[in-house]
Amino acid sequence: MRMEAAIFDLDGTLLDSMPIWQRLGEKYLLQKKLQPAPGLQDVLKTLSLQQAARHFQAAYGLCETEETIIGEIETIIADFYRYEVPLKAGAAEYLQQLQDQNVSMGIATATERRLAESALERLDIHKYFSTVLTNSEVGVGKNSPLIYQRAAAQLGAPLVNTVIFEDALHAIETATAAGFRVVGVHDETAEKDRERIEALTERFIYSFSDWKG
Repeated sequence: MRMEAAIFDLDGTLLDSMPIWQRLGEKYLLQKKLQPAPGLQDVLKTLSLQQAARHFQAAYGLCETEETIIGEIETIIADFYRYEVPLKAGAAEYLQQLQDQNVSMGIATATERRLAESALERLDIHKYFSTVLTNSEVGVGKNSPLIYQRAAAQLGAPLVNTVIFEDALHAIETATAAGFRVVGVHDETAEKDRERIEALTERFIYSFSDWKG
């Protein structure tokens, strides 16, 4: 697979962090003594934190500002990123392999910057990335290709030689519709979507440890 630039999602792709995100909205609302609606995770999975804060205001009547809600949510997960979240198997070795091949690399993530960077630095992989972009910074979630387009522009490689690594179906659908080459990365939280992900992506991997070429 010819590659000059690689854009990586963070949660569920490089980091084994999706379980905390699956429970996050529910945990936040329960702390507020509010009952989460059925299907809350399906609603939140395509949203940035800013968009999730607006959803909580509209759907649950929260009077707090977006900034306050985001801050409270980040408090729940900050220690997880700072002290606990692990890399997926083989990820560090694969990033080193790409660096040895002079592939430019970036991050495109729904996670807020301070959380993402605390994990990247603790895990000693920040050094591999020349750009880190978040959905909050670009103003839209991964239902829009904007974050990928901006990351690709900063990495400076032609689209045909730029590869996106993603685990989530909605993000993969967005990226492929925008003309990007995509590698699907297995995560248990997206197992129900695996067949569709495999059909859309140029390659599907269960682990970076299994990558060949």
